[in-house]
Amino acid sequence: MDTSLLADYVQRDVVLDMQSMYVCLGKLIGIDHRYLVLENADIHDLRETTTTRERYVLDSRLHGIRANRARALINRAEVVSISLIEDVIE
Repeated sequence: MDTSLLADYVQRDVVLDMQSMYVCLGKLIGIDHRYLVLENADIHDLRETTTTRERYVLDSRLHGIRANRARALINRAEVVSISLIEDVIE
């Protein structure tokens, strides 16, 4: 992922779809060659719920991100996609 491509996402709420059974949501506040930094992040383990990834992300868009971390560093190599939470379609 080219850092310049992510510039429009900084200081905005994003959804990170991970290779694993996690989805990460929060405000993107920093980027470097290895990590994406989220503030007020929701690091959600999909193995602990019957809710699908898409349903969880849509609920977060509709009702707000339920932060469980003040700050989190996410390994960029584990990210499958990044999108603005406002771009999640019902």
